[in-house]
Amino acid sequence: MLRVYGIKNCDTVKKSLKWLDNNGLSYEFIDVRQQPLQKETVTGWLKQLPAESLLNKRSTSWRNLSDEQKSVDNRDAIAALIAEQPTLFKRPLVETGQNIYCGFNEKLWSERYL
Repeated sequence: MLRVYGIKNCDTVKKSLKWLDNNGLSYEFIDVRQQPLQKETVTGWLKQLPAESLLNKRSTSWRNLSDEQKSVDNRDAIAALIAEQPTLFKRPLVETGQNIYCGFNEKLWSERYL
């Protein structure tokens, strides 16, 4: 079963969940505003994904960070920052049990999940 992390009012997350439903795929959705992320969870993501792939640097949340926060470059500090401000990661984030993917792309999702 897929585990999908996101925010329920995010348009990209809505589109991805609709795609999963339309394709009959089972998943567990975790709204990170209702179920706060644990730093350990994010640390696990960062073991599979580079920070550049995980961080959404186009988000308002990113733009509102201080220069000091934006300059963190170790896994532990980045994990703490994302756990504290979950809107900083690219959504949706999908755990397949073996792999982790960020973002929604219908063509790629068809190749991965169907």
